[in-house]
Amino acid sequence: MKMLPLDSSTLAQVRTRRRFSDRAQRTLQGLLDLADIKLDGERPWDISVHDSRLYEAVLLRGSLGAGEAYMDGWWDCAALDQMITRFLRARLTARLTAFNERLAGWLALVRNPQSPPRSRRVARQHYDLGDDLYECMLDPAMIYSCAYWREADTLATAQAAKLDLICRKLRLQPGMRVLDIGCGWGGAAQFAAEHYGVEVVACTISENQARAARQRCAQLPVEVLLRDYRELTSELVGTFDRIYSIGMFEHVGKRNYRVFFDKMRELLPDDGLALLHCIGGNQSSSTTDAWIEKYIFPNSMLPSISQIGAAAENAWIVEDWHNFGPYYDRTLLCWLENFERGWPQLAARYDERFHRMWRYYLASSAAAFRARQNQLWQLLLSPSGIPGGLPEIR
Repeated sequence: MKMLPLDSSTLAQVRTRRRFSDRAQRTLQGLLDLADIKLDGERPWDISVHDSRLYEAVLLRGSLGAGEAYMDGWWDCAALDQMITRFLRARLTARLTAFNERLAGWLALVRNPQSPPRSRRVARQHYDLGDDLYECMLDPAMIYSCAYWREADTLATAQAAKLDLICRKLRLQPGMRVLDIGCGWGGAAQFAAEHYGVEVVACTISENQARAARQRCAQLPVEVLLRDYRELTSELVGTFDRIYSIGMFEHVGKRNYRVFFDKMRELLPDDGLALLHCIGGNQSSSTTDAWIEKYIFPNSMLPSISQIGAAAENAWIVEDWHNFGPYYDRTLLCWLENFERGWPQLAARYDERFHRMWRYYLASSAAAFRARQNQLWQLLLSPSGIPGGLPEIR
């Protein structure tokens, strides 16, 4: 078939577009040089470009553009986690802060992204995706938070070690009444009831998780409530000897941190203990990464030390602040390995774009902990301070 020649106007547009793409490529490569990453290089952490639109997507839309371009197959990397680790260690994120990320920050100043109605969006979009995905990815107890690898060599034993660490820090004793805020699929409540003989009230805003947790704990002294933490009152649920929250505080939001801490204080006597297990950030913010916000955890954000401190001020004594963030790297890589191994069975329900999205989520999250951009904190709190303090438990 004979091709018709382009008219002069169209030809000029093509040439202009090509020059712009070339400049975008050079600009992006200049940034990546700071992290020793090459476009179309040969090392495992170099980027293989399949579509030149990648350059503009990254430069104009930052992390959102990079993540969406990966989902659409515009680029690949043999060692995705290594590449992103290099990118983060070179502190290139700030250089690519796009307008939409700044806009999200401005909006967070004038509205509450984690209000009760908005907070349920993450349950619908993420936690209610389907148990087949999480059963494939997680350990048998379905624990969706950082494992404790200090003396463990498998994901299951590392997650059990984390749950036991929490129970020991809280000094759980048979007959105690314990509140689990954000209970997931019920694995932590099951562990505490079975191994420490306590009675647990567990709450979640995910219908899917509540249903699964009730099945898991059906023969145990565990009550599962489909309820937002703000809806818990002493008149409704009574008070508790101990409270813990594992991997839920990331959904609370800056505007609600004090509300969360005050709610725990309302439900705990003066001699009680509370434990907060959460991901933290190195600097204060009101938003999260734009790609994570859109595709993985809507209306989420990572607290900083100062934000937690302000929320706890004059209400709590911080008895212990334990950081084992590097363990999350290994945890996420285990989840990624499990996910990839189980993908042939999952592919019947999820498409290839989801496959690439989930891979990018797990690999980039592992990189963030490896680069020490994200932390994992366990805070042990008491309302009035334990006389003489508590012994360090690790």
